[in-house]
Amino acid sequence: MIRPAGITGIGVSLPDAVLTNSDLEKMVETSDEWIRTRTGISERRIAAPGKAASDLASEAALGAIASAGISPSDIDLIIVATVTPDMPFPATACIVQDKIGASRAAAFDLEAACSGFIYAMTVGAQFIETGMYETVLVIGSETLSRIINWKDRSTCVLMGDGAGAVVLQQVPEGYGLLGSYLGADGSGADLLKVPGGGSRCPASLESVVSGEHFLKMNGSEVFKFAVRIIGEAAERVLEKSGLTFADVDCYIPHQANYRIIEASARKFGLPMERVLVNIDRYGNTSAASIPIALFEGFQTGRISAGDIVLMVAFGGGLTWGASVMRWVKGVSN
Repeated sequence: MIRPAGITGIGVSLPDAVLTNSDLEKMVETSDEWIRTRTGISERRIAAPGKAASDLASEAALGAIASAGISPSDIDLIIVATVTPDMPFPATACIVQDKIGASRAAAFDLEAACSGFIYAMTVGAQFIETGMYETVLVIGSETLSRIINWKDRSTCVLMGDGAGAVVLQQVPEGYGLLGSYLGADGSGADLLKVPGGGSRCPASLESVVSGEHFLKMNGSEVFKFAVRIIGEAAERVLEKSGLTFADVDCYIPHQANYRIIEASARKFGLPMERVLVNIDRYGNTSAASIPIALFEGFQTGRISAGDIVLMVAFGGGLTWGASVMRWVKGVSN
C-alpha cells in the first residue's frame, strides 16, 4: 500500500550579506530601474567568502530537523539538489551528512538546475511511499555567486545564494504530496549552462581565461520556454491530482522573473494574494528558490494546515517540474 508522504519540518539558510541593485550599478553597466523593471529583483544574498553549498545546506537542514521535532540520527536519506556543489565529488549530500551528524543516512546529490528541488522532493517522497525509509531530508542549496561573471549584466543581476530544506515523513491520509509531474528537453541544453569543468571542457588555463566556468544564458529563449512550460506543468500536475486552479490556496512558482510569475498567475486565474513572491529580496536562487518561499509562506501564515499548495519550477537542462500537496504541518495525527 502506498503511504502518503508530506513535509513535517522545514528550514532555511540565507547569507547575511545583501547585494542591492545600487551596489550592482557600481560594478556593471546597469541601473536599479532597469533591473527591477525587467526582473522584479531589488536585492539578493551573497554567501560569505569560504562558505560553500554544504554550509548553507547544513544550516537549513538543522532548521528543518528542529522544525520536525526529530534528531539527525532519525534521518534515513539525504538528497541535495544543487548546481553549485562543494566539488565534483564526493556528493555535497555526504558532506552535509557528516556536518549535521546524520550517521545513519544514505546520501546523494541530484542535479536538475532550478527544477532540482521539485525533482528531489518527488524522488524522496517515493522512499516514504514505498516504505523503504521513514524519514528523508531534501535540500536545495546554491552558491550561485561562485559561478557568476560579475561583468556580465545579463546574468549577474539575476542570481542569489541560499538554501532551503524539508523533512519528509509519512503523514495522515489525504495530506502530503498529491501528485508530481517532471519533464526535460535536452535539445535546449545550450540555452542555460556552465560549459567548463566537466569532461567536455576540462578545467585548464584557457578555459578559465575564456570564462567557460561562468554561467551562460540565452535569456530571451529561456524566457519563452518558461512562459510556455509553466502552464503545461501546472495543468498536468493538477489534472493528475484531480484538482483545478480553483482548488489552489497557494501558488509557489520558481522565483526567476516577476513578469513570468505575474503572467502565469493571470493565466491560471489566481489573484496575486495567493501567489508567494520573494524574488525582490533574494533573486533567483535556483534549487533553493521554492523551499525558501515555502518556508516564508509557512512562517508568515500564508500557508496553513489543509491548504492546497502548487509548486512549479523550470531550469537548465532544460528541465521542469510541478508538485501539488495538501499542507500537513500543524495537523494532528
